Amino acid sequence: MTLENISSNKCFNGWHKQFKHSSKALNCEMRFAIFLPPQTASGEKVPVLYWLSGLTCTDENFMQKAGAQRLAAELGIAIVAPDTSPRGDGVADDAEGAYDFGLGAGFYVNATQAPWQRHYHMYDYIVDELPALIEAHFPVSSQRAIAGHSMGGHGALMIALRNPERYSSVSAFSPICHPSACPWGIKAFSGYLGTATTDWAQYDSTLLISHASKTVPMRIDQGGDDAFLATQLNPEALLDAAAACGYPVQYQLHQGYDHSYYFIASFIDAHLRFHAEHFQSY
Repeated sequence: MTLENISSNKCFNGWHKQFKHSSKALNCEMRFAIFLPPQTASGEKVPVLYWLSGLTCTDENFMQKAGAQRLAAELGIAIVAPDTSPRGDGVADDAEGAYDFGLGAGFYVNATQAPWQRHYHMYDYIVDELPALIEAHFPVSSQRAIAGHSMGGHGALMIALRNPERYSSVSAFSPICHPSACPWGIKAFSGYLGTATTDWAQYDSTLLISHASKTVPMRIDQGGDDAFLATQLNPEALLDAAAACGYPVQYQLHQGYDHSYYFIASFIDAHLRFHAEHFQSY
């Protein structure tokens, strides 16, 4: 598969680069960003953290706002940040331009409903196509971790729970923990998957965790002053389900913090160290 490098910036003696490519899974051109730490300059293969962003975001939000590159360079971790949905001419979007459905709001599912099923296969893209692309073109190992924020936190938790053999650890900031039971998730799942709620369960972390085949080290950080905490995120549902089946979750509630990248930047180093620890023991 051909990659086109569209930007390149030296950063903490490593490189932040953006690429675009033709995606078979999404049937359109896609863009992703990658941070390559300085260890890769000598050909050393490093582990990869896949970062999934939230509603309205692109590959740029995390890379520009989280401040992750300094410690990633020190720890020798590559970071890959994909887009949050398919893009381009012919890709369906919400008719009213809503921020929480359509472009920028792929919810990391494989859509089954028209017109979304032609392009919106973000689950396949994140789980299979993108890692294969990264491992074929960059000096990275087969060690992977996954993390995300909000809608991307939902994606990270759900994907790790469904694919425990592929990830050494998973973490999330302010994740949508029970999308089948919140307005954002109900809207997205109804549109992409149809109205049969039995089809939603495969993408709902609270429902998945109770019958997980294998545990993946999991960390969740949540801001106590997050405006979406009570109505959209519902971490208590996931924590209750995890406690009922004995699935270990490292959960921290941080009073005074909101849903923004100020929160993420405050604790991203702790998440990177969490993943580095589990890369070493994987």
